Amino acid sequence: MLFSQDLIRSLATAVDLVNTQLVTVADLVALVERRQVGNPDELTGADLEAVRGSREEFHHVFIAPDQGVERLNKLLGRTRLTLRLSEHDGQRLRLHHHAGEGPVAEQLTADCGLALAYLFVHGEQTRLRTCAAEGCSRVFVDASRNRCRVYCDSRTCGNRAHAAAHRARRRT
Repeated sequence: MLFSQDLIRSLATAVDLVNTQLVTVADLVALVERRQVGNPDELTGADLEAVRGSREEFHHVFIAPDQGVERLNKLLGRTRLTLRLSEHDGQRLRLHHHAGEGPVAEQLTADCGLALAYLFVHGEQTRLRTCAAEGCSRVFVDASRNRCRVYCDSRTCGNRAHAAAHRARRRT
């Protein structure tokens, strides 16, 4: 499956949202600035609570993809999406979505929900994974060709797991 740059960006936003601990409004501001969604200057505690709710629903999509369609329909039903076909710089047509100037929770839900829905439509929901490293519960999208990725980050969780396995083998 080919991932467009727009899809990669939106899936990265979904992963970032699920993996970010949203404890304070400042945490939400950092996420919004990092993902360039909405206006970080106008965020409130109500926005934080709404985004936390969406975050939990998206987390369930990753850990239980068999229930993902129902959850994604519920999430997308909360948004007011505008879809447009557009061409940029002689590239192929792209389908762009926009959640308007609504609350940041709606914008994040639309962006992440549509990206994850795209995976489901194309039968690619098995790419939604949770890290296999002991003690890590981060999620990721396996974009590898052979779908063999098991760690959220091979440089940290992967190396740590491989080093632990190596030490265990040497002890025996």
